[in-house]
Amino acid sequence: MTRTVATHKPVERSGAPTVGTFLKRHSVTVYFLLAFSISWACVTAVLGAGVLDTTVDEKQIERLLPLVILALAIGPTVAGILMTGLVDGSVGLRDLLSRSLRWRVGARWYAVALLTGPLSVAASLLVLQLFSSEFRPGIFTTSDIPSVLMIGIVMGLVVGILEELGWTGFAVPRLRLSYGVFSTGLIVGMLWGLWHLAVNYWGVSSSAGGLPVAVVLSVVLFSFLPPYRILMVWVYDRTGSVLLAILMHASLIAFWTAFTPVGIAGAPLLIWYLAWAVLLWAVVAAVAIAHRGRLQLRG
Repeated sequence: MTRTVATHKPVERSGAPTVGTFLKRHSVTVYFLLAFSISWACVTAVLGAGVLDTTVDEKQIERLLPLVILALAIGPTVAGILMTGLVDGSVGLRDLLSRSLRWRVGARWYAVALLTGPLSVAASLLVLQLFSSEFRPGIFTTSDIPSVLMIGIVMGLVVGILEELGWTGFAVPRLRLSYGVFSTGLIVGMLWGLWHLAVNYWGVSSSAGGLPVAVVLSVVLFSFLPPYRILMVWVYDRTGSVLLAILMHASLIAFWTAFTPVGIAGAPLLIWYLAWAVLLWAVVAAVAIAHRGRLQLRG
C-alpha cells in the first residue's frame, strides 16, 4: 500500500530545545491529560455540583446541553494548540494551520468524509425501523426539517473544529509515528469515548430507561466512537488534511443530531448504538481487507 505524506512528524529544529526533554518525549500523554483536564474543568464550571447529578430532567438538559457541549469541546483545541506551540514552536503552529486548510485532496475523500457518518446513522436506523417504530429517525417526525438540519450542521462544524485541531491536529500524527492506523484510531477512539464521560454521566438517567448506568455509559461511550475514529485516522493518513477530519466529525454530529429517534432511551438506545457500531466495524474490516490488512503499518 502506498501512503501519502499524511503522517506529519514533529518539526525538527536546530538549537536549544524550547521545552524540556520530558515534555517532548511524553507530548501525547501530556496532551491527553490537558485535554481532559481543561474540558472537564470547563464542564464543571458550567454545571457546578450538578455535574455529578444523574437525575437531571430533560428540560434542564435541553436548556444547558449546548453550553455544556461547547465547554467540553474547548479542551482538545486549547491543549492541541498549546502543545503544538510548546513542542514545535511557531513552525509547528504554521504547519498545523497549513494542514487545517488543506483542501486539495480529491473528491472521493470528501465523499468518504461527508457520507460515512450520515449513511451509517441512516442505515442502522432504517434497518431497525423494520422491526420497531421506536427507531424511526427523528428528522421524519419534525415539521421543520431545514431548521433541524441547520442546527445540526452549525453544531457539528463548531464541535468539529474545536475537537479536531487537537485530536487530529496534534495527537493522531504523533501516535502514527509509533502505531498503525488501526491502533492509533483505537487508542484515540477509546480515549475520545472516555472524554465524553463528563457530559454523558450528567443526567444519564434520561437515557438509561431503568438500565444500570454503568451498562448504558459503556455502550454510549465505547460502541460507535472507536470504529468511527479508526476511519477518521485512515482518511487523515491518506490525505494529511485536518480540514477533512473536521468535516467528517461535523457530518457525524449533524446527522446524529437530526436522525436520533425522539425519546429513544434504555434498551432501544443501546440496540441502535450496538447495531451502528457493528456496521462501522464492518466498514473498518472492509477497508482493512481492501488494503490487505496493512492498517497496522507504522508511520
